[in-house]
Amino acid sequence: MALDALTGTRIRERRAQTGLRQAELARAAGVSASYLNLIEHNRRRVAGDVLGRIAAALGVTPAALEGAGEQDLGAALREAAADGTAGTAEVERAEEFAGRYPGWAALIAGQHRRILRLEQTVEALSDRLGHDPHLSAGLHELLSAATSVRSTAAILAETPDIEPDWRQRFERNLAEDSARLAQGAEALVGYLDAVAAQETGSASPQEEFETWLDAAGWHLPELETGATPDAVLAAGKPAGQAALALALDWLQGQAADVRTLPLATVLRAIKPGIDPGALARQFGCDPAVVFRRLATLPESAGPIGLVICDGSGTLVFRKPLPGFTLPRFGAACPLWPLYAALARPGLPVRARVVMAGRNGAAFDIWAWAGSTWPEGFTGPAVTRAHMLLQPATSDSRAPLPVGSSCRICPRAGCTARREPAIMGEEA
Repeated sequence: MALDALTGTRIRERRAQTGLRQAELARAAGVSASYLNLIEHNRRRVAGDVLGRIAAALGVTPAALEGAGEQDLGAALREAAADGTAGTAEVERAEEFAGRYPGWAALIAGQHRRILRLEQTVEALSDRLGHDPHLSAGLHELLSAATSVRSTAAILAETPDIEPDWRQRFERNLAEDSARLAQGAEALVGYLDAVAAQETGSASPQEEFETWLDAAGWHLPELETGATPDAVLAAGKPAGQAALALALDWLQGQAADVRTLPLATVLRAIKPGIDPGALARQFGCDPAVVFRRLATLPESAGPIGLVICDGSGTLVFRKPLPGFTLPRFGAACPLWPLYAALARPGLPVRARVVMAGRNGAAFDIWAWAGSTWPEGFTGPAVTRAHMLLQPATSDSRAPLPVGSSCRICPRAGCTARREPAIMGEEA
């Protein structure tokens, strides 16, 4: 039987209810925290022993996480209430309601699950149809070939007295365009099948590179011992040539960062807490080096995410954190501190943000932008902005409300919105 698409979501929600941290559940289940993160966001299928160990650590049965059999209607009602889009529900009376009105409870739970599935489908289709450059180019090629076939066929059908030489040319064009249409359709179907078969849905060299780095836990211990980038890639590398080039460029930069900030020294320096500015001053380096180094520490250092954009605002590196949604394609939220730093190179930006959505997770943010001149001062400046993030700690700072991208952000009344949200705004 096919696994339910929301198994990861149920694992994440059950973990939140039990108060377990992601790293704690990962240790109990015998998997890495990065792999559990992919499972919880439905980017990896989970079954067999792994699902059994996760279920045991959460105190539930594997069937409950898969959505098979009888559902815990009380828990399902609490999940629906946690959505928060339909007003305040009496969560403490969920079991009572489920006991007195099991039919209505099952109906509400089923509708909530269906809404979640539809939201996931809309987000995926929006990304693919609106931003996937390969899909757009493939569709354009098909439409162009179909238009040529139709035009040529119309000429042949509507001009009975056409000269033999011209008829032969048109027939040859018709055969060539038909072959191009068939080949384009076959290539497009093959591309869609290949993307659907990939568990991560990788559709670009950047995603392939980031998937490769994620599989390594975002930390490459070989670099800590002085291994060269070529030696690291010899042990395993992305399949695509473009992704391989990105990986090599990243590894060369990481090797330099490792020499500037040795692992043991960094781990000692962050024990009291993370302060990128203090670390940059201590090691006498650019804050961007500190950001990259912190984001690639071992998992034991804690959850740390990183986003990098170039001067156009395009995201060129994405290490996600649970609860902070990063767009796969297209522009991100213009309210991110990343873009505030991009507008003010050389000036640090410190903020707390809360992400739009059902959970509304809060994050502490550090951002910094800097420019280099690879061709000297007479050449163009190359600007990049870095944004470091980690789950927020408790303090009195008011959070800045942000989203992922306007197409899927439900936050109402946002003055920076570029376009209406596909699924509507929150009331």
